[in-house]
Amino acid sequence: MQDTILIAGAGQAAAQAIISLRHGGYGGRIILAGEEPYLPYQRPPLSKKFLAGGIEAERLQLRPEHFYRDNGIELRLGSRVEAIDPAGHTARIDGDKLRYDKLVLATGSQVRRIPVPGQDLPHVHYLRTIDDVRGIQQDFLPGRRMVVIGGGYIGLEVAAVAATAGLEVTVVEIAERLMVRTVAATISSFYLEAHRAAGVDIRLQTGITAIRRNGDGLLLDCTTGEQLAADVVVAGVGILPAVGLAQEAGLECRNGIVVDEFCRTSDPDIYAAGDCSFHPNALLERRLRLESVHNATEQGRTAALHILGQAAPYAQIPWFWSDQYDLKLQMTGIAEDYTTMVMRGDPSRRAFALFYFRDGQLIAVHAVNSPREFMLSKKLIADGAQLDAAAVADSSVPFKDLAEAALGR
Repeated sequence: MQDTILIAGAGQAAAQAIISLRHGGYGGRIILAGEEPYLPYQRPPLSKKFLAGGIEAERLQLRPEHFYRDNGIELRLGSRVEAIDPAGHTARIDGDKLRYDKLVLATGSQVRRIPVPGQDLPHVHYLRTIDDVRGIQQDFLPGRRMVVIGGGYIGLEVAAVAATAGLEVTVVEIAERLMVRTVAATISSFYLEAHRAAGVDIRLQTGITAIRRNGDGLLLDCTTGEQLAADVVVAGVGILPAVGLAQEAGLECRNGIVVDEFCRTSDPDIYAAGDCSFHPNALLERRLRLESVHNATEQGRTAALHILGQAAPYAQIPWFWSDQYDLKLQMTGIAEDYTTMVMRGDPSRRAFALFYFRDGQLIAVHAVNSPREFMLSKKLIADGAQLDAAAVADSSVPFKDLAEAALGR
């Protein structure tokens, strides 16, 4: 009987697992089951260029249809893996029982819904899929009033696209500043001013308690006692790892599906990769769950190569990005427990970077319109480089020279 690898989920991790399996010489059966009716596609552009109408859905595809056909991949799109039986090595897909030898859970994540009355009313949207964006675009008319709930990456990217398209945009954020979980106050303040300059009304320390119909529109009740009128609402309040399938199968889950450095779950024949995995990282010396394309891609590759007996442990420095207006925010490393932070560049020139150090070692960088600093910093952080913070802050000293000296080049 031919060996079978089943991949549950059809995102970045799933696509990379398929690519790595075939490139690595796997000649067995590969089945890809995804709940959406689309080939695996990139999600980051959904809240950016795709929402703005700048690219077609076909350009989001990670590989064209003929790639899967040419490589003998069995596609079960629009299908959900309903249950798995680890002991029997079987899975149920749309009522069909399939046997697998190895299973890769690339189930990703699901949107966190706002727990208030009216969150499911017409013209209240969430953004996670192509179809979600198409629903938002139907309400995307100049002059309409949009309220965005959540001042994180997704909410602010949507706000930027909407404001540019001529909508009247209000962002409500329960925290005291924007992107509070991921960036320093300096960057929060910079983006606050950038959005306000674009005409976006930002309401900090403001939550929503209810959404109600109001004639042809909507009315949002705020924790401040105010009410906001809207024609369309988009909620971007985070995501949750899609662990239901793993939990029901008895796999260990804790802030995601628990895996080892090879992406193996508590069952040695089941792997998990991407947003759904809670994994160890030797470089960061901790376990964590990451929501990023880079992580999903590399974990998909690691899982595939381990199945082939070729894998090295997964341990990479994470990186992320966000596009808002003409501002590209690029981040690498994890800015936690730092002892020193310095700025290089000038926010008034719309190009600067924050460098985070722990006892002289560079551990994270957040760069705005500063791609050179970002790219070099990825290497520096991975190398555990020591730099002089004062020299980094001095823009008269070429950063490339500092980086090459720290890397011993």
